[in-house]
Amino acid sequence: MSQTTEVPENYKYSKTHEWVKVDGEIATIGITFYAQKKLRDIIYVELPEKGKIVKAGDSIGTVESVKTTEEIYTPVSGTIIDVNNELTSSPELINKDPYGKGWIIKIKISNMNELTQLMNANEYKSYTASIK
Repeated sequence: MSQTTEVPENYKYSKTHEWVKVDGEIATIGITFYAQKKLRDIIYVELPEKGKIVKAGDSIGTVESVKTTEEIYTPVSGTIIDVNNELTSSPELINKDPYGKGWIIKIKISNMNELTQLMNANEYKSYTASIK
C-alpha cells in the first residue's frame, strides 16, 4: 500500500483517526494518512504491551512528532497479540507508509459487532473533509 492511498477502501476508520484492517478475528490497527500528515514528522512511538486486554476507546500508546504528542486509541476490544517493534527504532515508518509498514498493533477482536460503529472509507473522507 503506498503513501498516496489516503483512505484505503477495505479498511474501517475511527473519529480519532485510527484505521482497522480486519482479517478474520484479527484487527491490524494504525493511524491514518490524514493523522500522520497533521502530526508531520513522527519522532517517537510509545507501544502497548503484547497480551494486554483492551476495550474500544482505550488509549494504547502515544505518537510524538516535532509538533505535538497524540494518544492512540483502539477502535475495537480484544487482546493485543502483536506490536510493531520496528517503530521503536524507525517511528518515521508511520509517515512513510501509514497503512503498511507503519501499522501499530494487532488485536484478536473480542466483539466483532464493534466494527459496525466504525466508518467506511467514504464516511471517513466526508468526516475529514468537514474538519476545519
